[in-house]
Amino acid sequence: MIVFDAARTRAALGFETLIPALRRAFAEGADVPLRHTHTVGANGGQGTVLIMPAWNAAGYLGIKTVNIYPDNARRGLPGLHSTYALYDAATGVPLAYVDGDEVTSRRTAAASALAADYLARADAQELLIVGSGRVAAMLAPAYGAVRALRRVRVWSRRAASAARLADSLAAQGWEAQPVTDLEAAVRRAHIVSCATLSEAPLVQGDWLAPGTHLDLIGSFKPSMIEADPGCFAGSAVYVDTDEALAKAGDLLAAQAAGTLCAQDVRGRLDALCRGTARGREDADTVTVFKSVGSALEDLAAAQLVYETGLAQAT
Repeated sequence: MIVFDAARTRAALGFETLIPALRRAFAEGADVPLRHTHTVGANGGQGTVLIMPAWNAAGYLGIKTVNIYPDNARRGLPGLHSTYALYDAATGVPLAYVDGDEVTSRRTAAASALAADYLARADAQELLIVGSGRVAAMLAPAYGAVRALRRVRVWSRRAASAARLADSLAAQGWEAQPVTDLEAAVRRAHIVSCATLSEAPLVQGDWLAPGTHLDLIGSFKPSMIEADPGCFAGSAVYVDTDEALAKAGDLLAAQAAGTLCAQDVRGRLDALCRGTARGREDADTVTVFKSVGSALEDLAAAQLVYETGLAQAT
């Protein structure tokens, strides 16, 4: 069994290779059972545990375990920790242990960029990142692989965190700045990507300019929400999987408010990749992509890490 630490996992998951790998994986498909979700309370902590299996025709089986603890920020810890085990699907033999945090953050950002390749305007140049955590830090390089970004703005409830992320992105060569006025930043952005653990709406529908692409990453259970129901009224809405309609607080709130019906969703990410769903059709429509994450993405990323490692060993 090969162990890929964070550095080796990160090196194998550059967005120039990971995004095409996800495109192929969604087009080809995989067996992805519904995730197991459990609430854990112990020693004053409160978290959610996700168990996400998947297997594919290429002969790989993978299982990811994700621990999500929103209050960890107060302890100076990341809010998400994950592990990933890769097996031979024909025999069950363990093949690799891959750093789950790198897999999760990079495949999440890559999936958003992949969706934006179909849904964002071709001339989109300004990205607004809402959030300042591990996934948020990946969004500029991920989107930069599919669009010629010129400006990146970062907003967070914690202004100091937004400033740190903007400084980090600037050091990587991006024209990046922190912002404190979320409404003004949303109004001028071409792409708004939210990667938070918010349980209250952050982005308001009447802030979205025509042609904006809104990417909603954070809400993976009914109590979590990043966009108010008005964001979905008259928008072209897409999801990563059907599970989003049943679990994402953003979509549940919009359905309850009457600004979205399940049949209004124009397509899933697999249909976009196969060409059976149409993406952006004009310059003025507001597009929305809501993801809750798929074990297919984790499996594709872990497969890429494993096969890259094998190739380098020969």
